[in-house]
Amino acid sequence: MAGSAATERDDFNRAIVNEFRANEGRVGGPLADTPILLLHHIGARSGIERVSPLAYSAQGDGRFAIVASNGGSPVHPDWYYNLKACPRIRVEVSAETFWVLAEELDDNARAGLWPKLIAEYPAIGEFQARTGRQIPVFMLTRAQCSQNVRCP
Repeated sequence: MAGSAATERDDFNRAIVNEFRANEGRVGGPLADTPILLLHHIGARSGIERVSPLAYSAQGDGRFAIVASNGGSPVHPDWYYNLKACPRIRVEVSAETFWVLAEELDDNARAGLWPKLIAEYPAIGEFQARTGRQIPVFMLTRAQCSQNVRCP
């Protein structure tokens, strides 16, 4: 069962990535009005680059907030651990690809941003209500990096 759900999620994500790239960062269907970015992250254990489509909230000054809701699951999404291990990553937003530094917001910063995120995306509040864990929020900030950057 779990393997089947993971395969369906992977197939869905792959379709979103393909549609995003074919349409300069736009997708249709239920995500048509949702700003999507493609998060390139490095597996904390495997070292393999992965690409995950995620909703984001533009924060101005080249910053983007992303939420590790995992649909209200009791566990963080895999990309959460990957960003903690290697926070210098690339993202694709619209037709542009660039480097960012991913920083998990501390409790105070998260508390300040959380109401805005819920107002923008009510499903986030529903996801929080489903789980006993505090859903982490990351701020992605444009960074001057190169492909030669090594993660700790």
